[in-house]
Amino acid sequence: MLFNSIFAVACSLAVPAAAQLATGYQLGPPTSSSAKWAVKVCDVTDYGAVADGVTDIGPPLLAAFTACKSGGIVNIPLGTFAMATWVTLDDGVAWGINFEGTIVRTGTAGGHMIVIENSSDFELYSSRSSGAIQGYGYEFHSQGEYGPRLIRLINVEYFSVHDIALVDSPAFHLILDTCTGGEVYNMIIRGGNEGGLDGIDVWGFNIYIHDVEVTNKDECVTVKNPSNHILIENIYCNWSGGSAIGSLGLDTDISKITYNNIYTWSSNQMMMLKSNGGNGTVSDCVFSNFIGHSNAYSLYIDAYWTSETLQAGDGVLYTDLTFSNWKGTCADGAVRAPIMAICPTGQPCDGITIEDFAMWTDTGSSEYYKCENAWGSGGCLVGGSAHTAYAITTQTITAAPSGYSAAKMPNDLASGFAITASIPIPTVPTTFFPGVTPATARAYP
Repeated sequence: MLFNSIFAVACSLAVPAAAQLATGYQLGPPTSSSAKWAVKVCDVTDYGAVADGVTDIGPPLLAAFTACKSGGIVNIPLGTFAMATWVTLDDGVAWGINFEGTIVRTGTAGGHMIVIENSSDFELYSSRSSGAIQGYGYEFHSQGEYGPRLIRLINVEYFSVHDIALVDSPAFHLILDTCTGGEVYNMIIRGGNEGGLDGIDVWGFNIYIHDVEVTNKDECVTVKNPSNHILIENIYCNWSGGSAIGSLGLDTDISKITYNNIYTWSSNQMMMLKSNGGNGTVSDCVFSNFIGHSNAYSLYIDAYWTSETLQAGDGVLYTDLTFSNWKGTCADGAVRAPIMAICPTGQPCDGITIEDFAMWTDTGSSEYYKCENAWGSGGCLVGGSAHTAYAITTQTITAAPSGYSAAKMPNDLASGFAITASIPIPTVPTTFFPGVTPATARAYP
């Protein structure tokens, strides 16, 4: 695969700080789904799959892939298919999976139910916007356990994942691991109301994630290390943990990440950058047009995040980051500051810009901002170019900022989903951010 060489080239591109996706590179599969259908169709029912909710689809899915891995479509038709054994689909070219029916987990092994690895020109989608994986994670979670993750793409280039639902994973839902030139859109993810059930975790180069709704109590859409040129927009964190960059440690190399049009409701945070020790940089990133309602934290940089084991090093450098046009409310701004920038003493943040920030508190009549070792402009940041360590500073706000009122989404959940009962499979939505039409229409209106 080309990831390592492309990643190295992209790191040297002369582009402005607000850059999103890299120009001059393929984004998504170059071969259309219709062209793949015309080459070959490998229907899993021709290889032994039965839509009875009992027969294991694992071996038939692997056999169908083997027959179509050099070009074509693996078709999973309407119906309910059980999955008892997991599959790794390795080294495919110009192929796809059309996912019409529902796969329900019946196996109990760990790992990942479906791994797509070392593939190029790949599409995982539902032409009817009806495909789903039901992980029945509650069967593990109610016993205080975790199980397999649903889908992992490893070293995949020029791909798309769209128009499917991922539901109640026993662990993470979708992982994009060292991927290049991909697009993820028109998806809904619903997990239980506890940690460890990440929505989308991504690291790689030139990836566009948009028009996705996530419910869980951990990561909504989160960027991991190393990454650059990733655009994430029109995201609906609907009773979630919220979006993040991290956790970060040694050899952090993240740049040119854009989060835009992020709506977050009743979540842990709107956006968190998190590390504990380590080294390297997070640079040239933009976080624009955020709407939040009733979240615990809002804008949160934590370089001493105690949920992560302390890493060697002076700390990750957060530099040249812009947070603009944030509106809405936090749950209690006197308890958890809506601006909290706690940077490493050994590597203070610099070049941080906070502008058009108007967040107010649901509870009480005041809130405060909290900064430490954080240089820049806006909020409690210290201005100037000293870039040295300083003690915690706070700023108290006693009146609602002008323009904090913000639109709400019509489908904000009243609560998260219990970890002791099955989560219903939802329909892929048609809206993900107030007043914004999805960039791509659903495959099946």
